[in-house]
Parts: sequence; C-alpha cells; structure tokens
Amino acid sequence: MAATTVPEKSSRRHAGRPVGQPEGTQRRSGLSRKVRQNVQAYGFLIGAVLCFGFFSWYPMVREFIMSFQKTKRGVTTWVGFDNLKQVYHDPYFWTAWRNTLQFTVYALVIGFIVPFFVAILLNELRHAQAYLRILVYLPVMLPPVAGVLLFKYFYNPEYGLFNHILKTLHLPTSAWLDSSHTAMISVVIAATWMSMGSATLIYLAALQNIPGELYEAADLDGAGLFSKIWHVTIPQTRMVLSLMLLLQIVATMQEFTNVYLLTGGNGPENSTTTVVYMVYQYAFRYNNFGSAAALGLFLLLVLAGFSGVYARLSRNSD
Repeated sequence: MAATTVPEKSSRRHAGRPVGQPEGTQRRSGLSRKVRQNVQAYGFLIGAVLCFGFFSWYPMVREFIMSFQKTKRGVTTWVGFDNLKQVYHDPYFWTAWRNTLQFTVYALVIGFIVPFFVAILLNELRHAQAYLRILVYLPVMLPPVAGVLLFKYFYNPEYGLFNHILKTLHLPTSAWLDSSHTAMISVVIAATWMSMGSATLIYLAALQNIPGELYEAADLDGAGLFSKIWHVTIPQTRMVLSLMLLLQIVATMQEFTNVYLLTGGNGPENSTTTVVYMVYQYAFRYNNFGSAAALGLFLLLVLAGFSGVYARLSRNSD
C-alpha cells in the first residue's frame, strides 16, 4: 500500500493547536483571554475616555452646533452664519484680539523666559535647593482669588506696596491697573507670579537630565556661563521648551480669571478686554449663547491653526 503524504503547508497551519479546533476559535479564545487578563486596565481606560469625551469633546461639538443656532424664549432656530457675522462686526472684536495677542506676547517675554532662568539658577545651587523649590511653587498652591486680591493691594495707587517702593527709591509712581498704558502689563506680572512655579519645576527636571560631561567639555573649551546656556542647556532642553511654548500660548490666549478679577474685564479704555471675556459677556450678560459659541469657534480655529503649524514645524525640525 502506498503511504499517504501530508502536505507540509497543511501541517504548519495546524501545528500548535488542538486537533479538531478551528483556527478562528483559537484566535477568539486568545483575544478573550487577553481581555480577561487586562480587564482592570480597560476599566480605568474606559473611565478616562468617558470623562474626556463628556467634559472635553462633547462641549466642543456642542459649541460648534450652537454657533449656528439662536435660542429665543426657549425656541432654538438655525440661523446659519448670522452669529459669526454678528461677532465679526462687533466694534470690540478686533480690540479684543489685539489685547489677547498683546497679553500673549507679554506673557511669553516675562512668563516664559523668567521661569527658565529661575530653573537654571536653582539647578546651580548646591544648598537649600528643596526649600527654594517649595518657595517657588508656593504661589501655585494659593487660590487664584487670594493671589489676585494680594496683587490688587500691591497695585493700589495710594497705599500699594509697589508705589511705596517707588517712592522710597525716589522714582515716579504708576497708576498700574488704572492706566491703559500699564493695565495689561500689570495683569501679566500677576499672572506670571501665580503660575511660574509649575513651569520652573518642569524646566528644573529637564535641566537635571542633562549629562554633566557636556558642561565639563564646555569648561575645557573655555566656554562662559551664557555660552554654556546657549550651546548646551537650550539645545538639550529644546523639546521641553517647545512644548511649554505651545502650552503657554494656548493658555494665555484663553486668559480670563486674572483680567476679570484685576480690571473687571474691560479695564481702562477697554485696554484689557480679551476674546474670552467677550465670550463671557455674550453668554452671561447679553444671554446670547449663539454669538458666544461663534466667538469661541473663532478662538478654537485660531488655536487649532497655530497648533497645526507648530506640529508641522516640529516634525520638520525632528
């Protein structure tokens, strides 16, 4: 009798699984086993996804829909681009955008550079570094309202601390929050003091990951302090700096709390009216949620466009 030969391909396909068990059944059982092994991790993941979707994505989708609607006496109607046109032709539209961009530029000059150099200073210290880190981070732990009230006292033109210091030094005093020339920069200083602790600690963590051999090589080449910062520190922390730059721009263009509490929102001669404060006015003063959503949509598109450009430049740089 001739021997029956089993094809090699068939034997390889059936190897490693019980005889008579279909291949699809084995794949499903392996998947179900993985699900059972990671059910706890999936549970945490589902909770995070649901919270993110409910508190982040749903408001964004709802805002997009509301920007094309108008609600009057409980009746919602579709108005198309009317809300966008109304917001665009608002006399304070460009004023709010100019103030928002001005606040962002001031915040980058002060709130982005100062924490980085404070982190460099802390990194160079060899004693009491832990206590100084707590001291730098302390303003972040204060409630925002308490910090704002503290700075309102500092900025008071009659008995404020800042004018008292200027008088002691025989320098001219300032109106601070009561002048259109100094109101915005005063808000930026207060906002920087209250939020710089987080950025400083992030920069400090990045600085401590830089290999010490790079600084030793720079010392051997005769590099000075600023030369080492420019050629070693900044290149080694470039990724952290670029990410913090993006986050700070997105955060400062949505500034509301400090502007509202320090200057009442508008400030002298509308010098501190920001886009987010205009959103607040449309929604809670004029009860026009459609126009508020339309203005928020403008801001969302601007920030999304900036983030897209940043991502493209970062990809090309990498």
